[in-house]
Amino acid sequence: MTMLDRRAFLAASAAVGTTPAFAQSAGTLRIAMTASDIPLTTGQTDQGGEGQRFMGYTLYDSLINWDLSRADRSSGLTPGLATKWEVDPANTTRWIFTIREGVQFHDGSIFTAEAAVWNFDKLLKEDSPQFDRRQSAQGRSRIPSIAGYRAISPGVLEITTRVPDATLPYQVAWIMFSSPAQWEAMGRNWDQVAQRPSGTGPWRLDRFVPRERAELVPFAGYWDKARVPKTSRMVLLPIPEASARVAALRGGQVDWIEAPASDAIATLRQGGFQITSNAYPHNWTWHFARNPGSPWNDIRVRRAANLAVDRQGMKQLLADMMIPAEGFLTPGHAWFGSPSFKVRTDVAEAKRLMVEAGFTPQRPLRTKVLIAPSGSGQMQPLPMNELIQQNLADVGFAIDFEVVEWNTLINIWRAGAAHASSRGASAMNYSYFIQDPFTAFIRHLATELQPPAGTNWGLYSDPAMDALFQTLRTAFDPAALDRAMQRIHEKYVDEALFLMVTHDVGARAMHRRVQGFVQAQNWFQDFSPITIAS
Repeated sequence: MTMLDRRAFLAASAAVGTTPAFAQSAGTLRIAMTASDIPLTTGQTDQGGEGQRFMGYTLYDSLINWDLSRADRSSGLTPGLATKWEVDPANTTRWIFTIREGVQFHDGSIFTAEAAVWNFDKLLKEDSPQFDRRQSAQGRSRIPSIAGYRAISPGVLEITTRVPDATLPYQVAWIMFSSPAQWEAMGRNWDQVAQRPSGTGPWRLDRFVPRERAELVPFAGYWDKARVPKTSRMVLLPIPEASARVAALRGGQVDWIEAPASDAIATLRQGGFQITSNAYPHNWTWHFARNPGSPWNDIRVRRAANLAVDRQGMKQLLADMMIPAEGFLTPGHAWFGSPSFKVRTDVAEAKRLMVEAGFTPQRPLRTKVLIAPSGSGQMQPLPMNELIQQNLADVGFAIDFEVVEWNTLINIWRAGAAHASSRGASAMNYSYFIQDPFTAFIRHLATELQPPAGTNWGLYSDPAMDALFQTLRTAFDPAALDRAMQRIHEKYVDEALFLMVTHDVGARAMHRRVQGFVQAQNWFQDFSPITIAS
């Protein structure tokens, strides 16, 4: 257990062992996150998608939210701070959002179209007084299509896009809206706002101790009365090491842990703890650099790596808590299409391809891969990467790892592959939310979204792929959008554009007193229905 994990574990113990406010009878839900710090609290969170899960869709809303109420089907978009949105049929770069009336921020001020404009300015307009570089770093890359925005009236917001883009609603769903009035009240200082943030979400922040804990309580004035939380308090604790999270659950310091250590799942079940999982729109990959000099520019090398991975062995390693990858999307997905290259384990074919490319186990291809020891959606990255390292060694790779903290890896990812190359790395292990067209595909490989404009980390550029993305952006008809997505995914797989390893199933372990949780088929989850039995 690292020093950081010890501090987090002791903080968890103190939170429940000595303070009456945390007594189980009070209906407190205590969660151990995989993050090493409390996610940014001011609106656009850091710590990857886990930050958005715990500090985004709890304290805040977007104009468009995700429907997280069902476990038996994939989540779809649902009205949030906007009751409806529609593209102008006469000008498909113009969208109109109807703002929900009477929505209050936690400080009592009212959300309006003007407040929405203020929030877009804090991310996109560097000369605005409220511009926040930390939030902009998290949010700007999520909405690259937005060219302009204005309040037509307090109840009507207009957003214009650079080109017609049918994926705009999915982009907007990442943007959280914080209170302009609270920013003013906190002296126009985002560091002060971080201590007392104000959103419109079902929870509000009651206490915040960086690197130790955040305590959330229900917001009784939440606009959707059905989603006012049923527990009196939710405590978020950063415990990045998997065994430390398991120890905290077994020791009664927490009620719920993200990503339990795989070798502990069977004994946790035997001990009466609940293990929950579900199909998840999320993959676990190596993202290849494609800048000049990268070994991954050779399709034979990319395909060989995909054929070398023992995914069934990986599944055994993870106590069955995974879906072996057959592509970038989950097997059977409506957008999977019919790729000609089959992602599978075929060591003989992998060796043949590597020999053709000039490499053998005796004369291996040497390169470095950046990985994190934990983090949002990273599952169990150290043992998983060690297994891949062994698999690839068998066919002609010699892989070295550089291990960096998760938020550091995110920053390297945002900086692009050229920055990673300066560290001697040609790939990074990164897990991706794959639920919508923009987040699943466009942001990774569009030429125009190479850093700093976006998150095409690998600096990939292919006019044929860009043309497919353009077809997708103009596919306002659902059937046309589905076919465009299939063609894009076929190209992802046929050209082995990533090392496609597995799909997460969102494993969580929790005490049996945690009741009412519905694990949505989504990266985000709704904590409002949960109750704590006495």
